[in-house]
Amino acid sequence: MKSLTRREAITLGSAAGGVLMFVPGSAFAKVEDAMAVMMKFTGGKKASDGKITLEMPEIAENGNTVPLSISVESPMTADNYVKRVIIISEGNPRPEVVTFNFTHRSGVAEASTRMRLAKTQNVVAVAEMSDGSLHMTKRQVKVTIGGCGG
Repeated sequence: MKSLTRREAITLGSAAGGVLMFVPGSAFAKVEDAMAVMMKFTGGKKASDGKITLEMPEIAENGNTVPLSISVESPMTADNYVKRVIIISEGNPRPEVVTFNFTHRSGVAEASTRMRLAKTQNVVAVAEMSDGSLHMTKRQVKVTIGGCGG
């Protein structure tokens, strides 16, 4: 049996990695993955609806760059403020998109960014308040041209 040279082994490994990149379904997270990220963030506590405004387009014509704005109702005082907000995508390869951290000195709990969406999916925002309470909102975005995976 012939042994592989180092160059042949590297070439073979690279080719195998390239094939794995195109295996259908393996690149996308499952809703369970997004739920696991949310459970880690919330510590298993239930989040109530309200206080969060998540602005995103209903239809994203290009999933490569989808605008997102988040704001949370809060007086932002030393005793009552938003600590952090996580954005989770239920169908992307990595469900945890971003976490925004705030302090009472932030003045307002607002942030905006752009994200990639691989396909039509729900985007979830969960806010943790300084008193430990949690608030959540969800928005479905229909993607006509894929961003992360196609």
